[in-house]
Amino acid sequence: MRPLTPVVKNFLIANVLIFLLQLYLEKSGNWFLNQYCALMPLGMGFKPWQLITYMFMHGGWAHIFFNMFTLYMFGPQLEEVWGSKRFFNFYIICGIAAGVAQLFMGGNAPAVGASGAIMGVMAGFAYLFPNVAVYIMFIPIPVKVKFVIPALMAIDLFGAVNPSTGDNVAHWAHLGGALCGLLLVIWWNKTNRRNFY
Repeated sequence: MRPLTPVVKNFLIANVLIFLLQLYLEKSGNWFLNQYCALMPLGMGFKPWQLITYMFMHGGWAHIFFNMFTLYMFGPQLEEVWGSKRFFNFYIICGIAAGVAQLFMGGNAPAVGASGAIMGVMAGFAYLFPNVAVYIMFIPIPVKVKFVIPALMAIDLFGAVNPSTGDNVAHWAHLGGALCGLLLVIWWNKTNRRNFY
């Protein structure tokens, strides 16, 4: 458990506030956010700004809870290592990459959620801190992230290539965000770009 860093804290606040606004508007029968801010498929209402706005919306309490909890777990350490500006850019770039992957590889349904950006954060964390151990639900012993994160990606890959009926998970977005995060961290380490803004 680490203290909240500035960008992580602001992302948490923004996501929660927008989710509460979503709930309020939906309860009032107003679907403005869903129509204009969710990531719509190409040719079905897609607008460029949705590559940013979709990652601040969520599909339910469990969705936002697990995304924000994961951001809280892994985000602060990356922000401490990189600084706030680099972490902010990393998160947004991963979210955009996740959205692009969903647009070209996903289905014909709108997508919402920070999961793609969060998967980028998880991939970056696993690359930089592979031997950090975490507890996973239903597993009574800590497991190193270098095993946990690739296992989650493998599950997403299986879900992406073998979609099941009723599966409303944007697997391609998860994979796009994770791949982007991994490639960014590898590139930054290789070029030692300390001042990426």
